[in-house]
Amino acid sequence: MPKPRAFHRSDCAVGASPVPGLLTRRSMLRAAGATVALPWLDCLQRSAGRFVGAAESGAPPKRLMVVHLESSLMPQFFFPQRGEPGASSPYLDLLADHRGLFTSFAGVSHPNLGTGHEATNSFLTGAPNPAAKNFRNSQSIDQYAAERIGHETRFPSLTLGVRHHGPMTDILSVSKSGVPIISETSPRQLYRKLFVAGTPEEKAESLRRLDAGRSVLDLVQDQAKRVAGNGSRRDRDRIEQYFTSVRDLEERLVRAREWEDRPKPAVDYAEPVDIEDRNQLVERSKLMFDIMRLAAQTDSTRFMTCYVSTFHIVPLVPGVRNETHGLTHHGNEPEKIAELRKIEEAQIMAFEHLVRSLRDVDEGQGTLLDHTMVLFGSGLGSANAHSSTNLPLVLAGGGFRHGRHLEFDEQRNEPLCNLFVTMLQRLGIETDAFSTSTGTLRGLDIA
Repeated sequence: MPKPRAFHRSDCAVGASPVPGLLTRRSMLRAAGATVALPWLDCLQRSAGRFVGAAESGAPPKRLMVVHLESSLMPQFFFPQRGEPGASSPYLDLLADHRGLFTSFAGVSHPNLGTGHEATNSFLTGAPNPAAKNFRNSQSIDQYAAERIGHETRFPSLTLGVRHHGPMTDILSVSKSGVPIISETSPRQLYRKLFVAGTPEEKAESLRRLDAGRSVLDLVQDQAKRVAGNGSRRDRDRIEQYFTSVRDLEERLVRAREWEDRPKPAVDYAEPVDIEDRNQLVERSKLMFDIMRLAAQTDSTRFMTCYVSTFHIVPLVPGVRNETHGLTHHGNEPEKIAELRKIEEAQIMAFEHLVRSLRDVDEGQGTLLDHTMVLFGSGLGSANAHSSTNLPLVLAGGGFRHGRHLEFDEQRNEPLCNLFVTMLQRLGIETDAFSTSTGTLRGLDIA
């Protein structure tokens, strides 16, 4: 067995144990977290140096993207008037060029999430009571799908973020064992992982890190087994949860080792330069969305999530002078509402950029958007009230019959996981249930 190298703090998802020799659940997860930062999985096929995607071998693949807005959208500008036909509102009208390509929803949420920003932690999982001290999250829809069919692409999934604060504060994608997956926030680093071939020396280093990472997992598993023998029932349950996480990571390491030598696709898009000014929210979002489109276009992955954070920034949007989070707690003051509306409209136009870029790529049997479901919205119904019901949601693309606004009961919301079941089935995954679902979503039909 290769001797594990001394991992640096930058290698780990959380960090090193503060007490040498002390084996805690957090230190085990930290050790396992070293593998999260290892090279991405590589299942891409090429022929004679040319990318071979699903569109060349048969029907185009089906994909899923999720764009989550941390600060939500003001409901009075997002939702159409109840009972009126069509999907018209001040915010939805900004997407008028794509009217027949998306569906908006009202009266949809997860049950039993309570109030507060913690509700967003369950946006893609539906796990109840996220503010509870003993809260344990569950697997997110993107990871559920990636576990089943993610092996067909270079990366089973990509977890991305447009943010500026701590990596563990924004929870969107969650592993099978309930562990948040750290997001990549650098478009340049993401581009290099997707499309830039490493030198022979860099590849050799990647292989060495893969082997060393597997050694670390072997080591901490042996230590955990010794601790489990002397622990309580609760400790043993926690360690079993850890083992589940380790097994997931081991499978990723095996696949990464198998595909490390495979070449990456070439794209006609220059390596981007990261935008360092955190207040350039729109520009940073569009840049990340461009790389997401490239990842889908090259079939490098079929499952992507992107957490867009506006916490404690003053977006460079004309007419905006105040920090976003303070504006979301506007207390119905007209001046604050007007300023926040400018920020939210800018975010919707960034989403419009993504939809348009997917629509403009021809895949032979339709467009990239026709084969990509793009869910846009938030796990907060209203940031001002910290509510987790009546979520503002738009689903674009994916081959559904769009151009409609689906309304459900405002008091007894339709489970959001019903939409997730419909989306999973559209991906070709045979399932009738996900988390808190009660079936599929009524009214959302295949075109």
